[in-house]
Amino acid sequence: MLHLHKNYFFIFSFIFFSIFIRSDEDPYLFIDKNAQKMVQVLINDSDLFELNRTIYEDKIKEIFEPMIDFRRVAASVMGKKYYLLASKNQRSEFVSIFKDSLLDTYAETLAQWGDSTITTIYPKSELDLDIKNVEVRQTLDTGNSQYPISYKLRKSDEGWKIVNIIINGVNLGLTFRNQFQALAISYDENIELTLKNWVSDAGDAGIS
Repeated sequence: MLHLHKNYFFIFSFIFFSIFIRSDEDPYLFIDKNAQKMVQVLINDSDLFELNRTIYEDKIKEIFEPMIDFRRVAASVMGKKYYLLASKNQRSEFVSIFKDSLLDTYAETLAQWGDSTITTIYPKSELDLDIKNVEVRQTLDTGNSQYPISYKLRKSDEGWKIVNIIINGVNLGLTFRNQFQALAISYDENIELTLKNWVSDAGDAGIS
């Protein structure tokens, strides 16, 4: 009997760790798992947005922050020209500024979606685990309309990380880069003033 229990334990452990490893390596499972966590916040904590927005946004940020490669995204938003003009400290400073502004924007945008559902579109063929870049598509259903969401992911030493998001055709990375460039030009390419006055704004991507 003890031998039988050991066999069951081994089988259970093998299945559990296989699922864990696959979830860690599969970008589709990675995105879907976290998207469903955010949906639960939208459903279970919807009142918090009005009662205590800070706590509500913290719940979203707790899920969303580990998913993004902020250093790579921030560098892309600055663009090659302004990235090279910036000092090492200014680059690090923008990573911090951009992270806070993006998380605030995303959390506030999610709140407007209400009781929505998000469906991940899985590939028809088996995923090549050796690839370093992948696009994961989802469909957001607000009850009134359906909108496409596309995540661009890159595999790093820490696993899969989001490097860009396209919501309903609005490329957030490109939108933010255009905003950074316009802001830099308005301050005569003074990086310090550009960082000081940075505020990310992607609107609501036409989602209502």
